[in-house]
Amino acid sequence: FPSETTTYARLLWAEPASTPLRSPEIHRSGEAKHLGPSSGPTRPRDFSTFCTVNLDQEEVLRTQVCEKTLSPLYGEDFYFEIPRPFQCLSFYVYAKGVFQRDLPVGKVAIRKEDLSKLSGKENWFTLQSVDPNSEVQGKVHLEMKLNELITENGSVCQQLSVRIIACQGLPLISGQNCDPYATVMLVGPRKTKVKKKTSNPQFEETFFFEVSRSSSYMKRAHFQVEEEDIEKLEIKVDLWNNETMAPDVFLGETRVSLKILRNDHVHKAWYLLQPKGNGNKPKPEDLGSLRLNITYTEDIVLPSACYHCLRALVLQSPDVKPISASAAHILAEVCKEQYEAVLPVVKLLLHHNRLVPFVSSIAELELEQTQSANTIFRGNSLATRCIDDMMKIVGRSYLAVTLKPVLDEICESNKTCEIDPVKLKDGDNKEINKENLQCFVQKVFSSITQSSASCPPLMCDVFRSLRQMASRRFPADPHVQYSAVSSFVFLRFFAVAVLSPHTFQLRPHHPDPEVTRTLTLISKTIQTLGSWGSLSKNKLVGSTLLTECFAFDIITRACISTVVKKKKKAQVMTFAPSVHSEVQKRAQGRKRIGKRNFKKRWLRVTTQELSYHKQKGKEPLCVIPVKDILGVEKLEESAFKRKNMFQVIQSEKPLYVQAGNCVEVCEWIEVLSQVSRCNPGRLSVFHPSAFLMGAWQCCKAQNEGQPGCRPCSTATLANIQQLDIDCDRETEKIFTLFSSSHSNLQKMEDACASLSVYLGQQKEQEEYSAFTIQDPMETFQTVQQIQTALEELQGHHAAHGAAADEPGTM
Repeated sequence: FPSETTTYARLLWAEPASTPLRSPEIHRSGEAKHLGPSSGPTRPRDFSTFCTVNLDQEEVLRTQVCEKTLSPLYGEDFYFEIPRPFQCLSFYVYAKGVFQRDLPVGKVAIRKEDLSKLSGKENWFTLQSVDPNSEVQGKVHLEMKLNELITENGSVCQQLSVRIIACQGLPLISGQNCDPYATVMLVGPRKTKVKKKTSNPQFEETFFFEVSRSSSYMKRAHFQVEEEDIEKLEIKVDLWNNETMAPDVFLGETRVSLKILRNDHVHKAWYLLQPKGNGNKPKPEDLGSLRLNITYTEDIVLPSACYHCLRALVLQSPDVKPISASAAHILAEVCKEQYEAVLPVVKLLLHHNRLVPFVSSIAELELEQTQSANTIFRGNSLATRCIDDMMKIVGRSYLAVTLKPVLDEICESNKTCEIDPVKLKDGDNKEINKENLQCFVQKVFSSITQSSASCPPLMCDVFRSLRQMASRRFPADPHVQYSAVSSFVFLRFFAVAVLSPHTFQLRPHHPDPEVTRTLTLISKTIQTLGSWGSLSKNKLVGSTLLTECFAFDIITRACISTVVKKKKKAQVMTFAPSVHSEVQKRAQGRKRIGKRNFKKRWLRVTTQELSYHKQKGKEPLCVIPVKDILGVEKLEESAFKRKNMFQVIQSEKPLYVQAGNCVEVCEWIEVLSQVSRCNPGRLSVFHPSAFLMGAWQCCKAQNEGQPGCRPCSTATLANIQQLDIDCDRETEKIFTLFSSSHSNLQKMEDACASLSVYLGQQKEQEEYSAFTIQDPMETFQTVQQIQTALEELQGHHAAHGAAADEPGTM
């Protein structure tokens, strides 16, 4: 089978254990020890350090700064996918500079072929020195040719042509593609042109060098290179990055002896770039050690058709009753680590627009087991993990629009916001710090509460479903519909993004410790406000620091003011540039065609209603509640002999509208479809023409109540269309997770069989008590379908491996 190889790695620095350090010799995962030179006058005192994770020389992740210690404990977990070929995975330890650039302390470099040997193991690695002249990667493509040349005076010499064809895999410089050029040296240096912003430059430049020989060679028709004359000559090719305001950066070199040309008229080959001076290094010094736990996994993705059965099982999950018998739910049950199963399932369902019904079903299952409204959606369940991952995927641009401007201001303002008397520094003014913090909190909170129009439609759909289910589960609590949503929006989304902006790409790196403290205080306040079931003073009990530093009446007024503004804004909320515009509207219920039936009206839509007005700003002539819209579709031009028509289908009479142009038609249909997409009773079929002269013009049916003759178009959420999700790759991950959890899957199958036979009188309860099995027969059937799909995929993988091992195949 043709295949695509995809790679991802998981890098773990384990969280520190709860056992205290008993001696300096006890160390934990994700830490370093004895950093810096071991002796001599350059031996540093305690300094602040951080660590970076690099693919070759490209930095992809960075830890927080550990303050003033030579044995820092980083304790951070990183997970990332590797999107491109690489040679080396590296970890650099840097000393944090205050008034100068950060200085490298040492590095650990692990070649790709060695990662599988270290995967899943915890090891101490000795730090190696960081030499800019040895930090090289990539390769250069050369073509060399030695020709006999007759000079003007009749003597014969040899001319060497060196063609610099291209380079591949040059490093990024400061996160950007480099500006490379090459120098070629035999007797004197020659230089290529600079290629701008590329790691794979195409040079295609040829240089000529004359290699003189004695006149005796003139007698030879075919010059034969002799080893004693040529073996000491070599071509040296250096790659450099062109710098405008600083010295050029060395990217690597290669040296080619001319003796390889003795039996080869044209020599053409790729050469790996080497460190300067062929890697001759001084005696290594003791720079300390770094402890790492690395998990590296590589998947082979097969053609899409191979995944049909397993993919179909997962996509059917939202329709399975009960939801615990679905393939997606079973995967989360049998996986050793549930969080590993959630992300590929969320991505697959998200891509096929099936996530909302699945999340609604598993959330309803969780609500059935929730006894108190105060603990609603507070744990790490399958439902909360799915919603967390969904928000991280579809809400990234939403966070950028909502929080990034104010977070940039906070990080760059250098204003102190410390309000804890124990942590105040000399010269700090607590009252000024309090004002700074209150100002930042109000800006963040206002940005959040005024961002409803930017919230992704998918998140709105999920939260609407949660509100409805929470109200049904706890009808006596009027505030539960808000706490069910705020537990995600504030506690799991905005508060987390404020606390760790680098995780959501809102900031390039960890903020410095003082800014981190400010963000922590803001995040705690946002969590507190988001946890309020109502605006009551007793909710601040136990938060004395916030009570003291934020006068209750100020915060209360801010919250009430925000709520009122939000209600007012909801009445005029817009979703697209053309949600209010001048259109031609046909009078509803008219049976005949006529120009008088069409009137110029001002059409306007909000989250609650669609209305049309005689003029902009006038009272509405007609109001259609959004909840009554059953479909929004284009109308055939032949219906009224007019272009750019669409219809808003209701239970009574459809509303026919002519927009100004084809672009406005699409905008209106998209906007109205989005605001009404969750309406109950939406139609699956419609009539693309009108009912005129006693018959539908499209299908000629004479009954006006006749169901439509054409399927309705499906409204795909705009933010889903923009997501880059490889469904085959996600299905391959699901296959890998099921395969690695095969023993648990077999236990679940046995448990279902036992439950079906004994009807509740189980003999091996301890074997499957951890599984959620509501319907043993339905769950048993799904497990068997999963087993069949896994066997089929295993056969495809075996066939692919056999084909790859055959000689002459790629």
